[in-house]
Amino acid sequence: MLGTLHTVLSFIVAISILVTVHEFGHFWVARRCGIKVIRFSVGFGHKLFAWKDRLGTEYVIAAIPMGGYVKMVDEREEEVPEELLPYSFNRKPVLQRMAVVSAGPLANFLIAFLFYWVLNLSGGYGITPVIGEVAPDSPAAYAGLDENQTIVAVDGLPTHSWQDVSNQLVHRLGETGEIVFDVQYPGSELIYQSSVDIQSWLSTEENPDIYAGLGITPKIPPYVRVVEVFPGTPAEKAGLLAGDIITGVDGQTVPHTAFWVDYVRSRPDQSISMSVMRQSDDLTLTVKPWKKVSDSGEVFGQVGASINSPGLQHYEYGLWESGRKAGTEVYDKSLFMLVSLKKMLMGQISPKNLSGPLTIATVADESARAGWQSFVQFLALLSISLGVLNLLPIPVLDGGHLMFYLVEVVKGSPVSERVQMAAYQLGLFLIVCLMVFALFNDVGRL
Repeated sequence: MLGTLHTVLSFIVAISILVTVHEFGHFWVARRCGIKVIRFSVGFGHKLFAWKDRLGTEYVIAAIPMGGYVKMVDEREEEVPEELLPYSFNRKPVLQRMAVVSAGPLANFLIAFLFYWVLNLSGGYGITPVIGEVAPDSPAAYAGLDENQTIVAVDGLPTHSWQDVSNQLVHRLGETGEIVFDVQYPGSELIYQSSVDIQSWLSTEENPDIYAGLGITPKIPPYVRVVEVFPGTPAEKAGLLAGDIITGVDGQTVPHTAFWVDYVRSRPDQSISMSVMRQSDDLTLTVKPWKKVSDSGEVFGQVGASINSPGLQHYEYGLWESGRKAGTEVYDKSLFMLVSLKKMLMGQISPKNLSGPLTIATVADESARAGWQSFVQFLALLSISLGVLNLLPIPVLDGGHLMFYLVEVVKGSPVSERVQMAAYQLGLFLIVCLMVFALFNDVGRL
């Protein structure tokens, strides 16, 4: 029950944040264009809290926290008093209307950029992409890829971690041709090149496993190894020994040293259940971190053990490099989503990979449990998805409105209301069908 509640809350928080940002984009630009905004609502339904600013805009916190909306003065929706006609959305020049409509998706891209910037500034960890095993008679084996080789580039793009390798490989899903790997053997500076032949690569697979599709297994070193246990500490009392490998805490995996440190520091005087691998034995130990207070007054937990993470690289970037990488990530992920939609329509990727609200809620919950960095990364990716989706030229979406306004710019007059209404009905039908199909996929996964 608590797990379900946490999933629902994580989903609501994620959607509320991103939809509010989206609507604020519309609101902010509408104000700059001299359009009268009647209401800015976070959520739908019954008003819980409401107040007005000096310009008469009502701000609402509503009972159903599943999105929000901006209501502007618009003759198409209701009769407008004569004194407000100059402030009506529909009477503004077409370029201003285009700016208001496009501001929502652009706000999603901007907040994603800021999220990635913060993540890059905070630093992170990556696992060196060393090949563990190569399956016999697999594409990788035929290409000459070998155990213990480090992948230094894929298709000419440098790869410093397995995450980099994954990012490059997912771009090749559904394609035919060659994937070119640059690899090095341990202790050697020589770079060898291997080409893996692919044919409609994993195009029919639901949730394709890109590494299994090549026939390789990543070599993942033990994440958190205990180096030393200090006498008289909670770690010693819990039974930890030097050489132990901590694989989980309270049912969660331990991806790297930073996760373990943050987890312990945030739980002073709280019991933590640890999954520990000791040689060939799997153990469950319980540790209760000491409550410590720093010179600045911060309260944190400490167990009294020194740990490390073999094969784990730490990275951090400066202010401007973080911003540059953030911009690149937003662009690359936006392009990837568009290309993936194209591949799905052309049958190069299985439509079963389309996810709906249940999958989004599950991922929101998992990322929230994994820590603030994982949740912020999830928010960034979901925000880009909302931005891309809303810019598709489908009536009822922002992209559909932009399509009508572009036609208006070309022909010099608005598209007739009859044509717009018919297009909106068709667009609504398509969106509903898409949502039902995505929900069907979600249920199938469950």
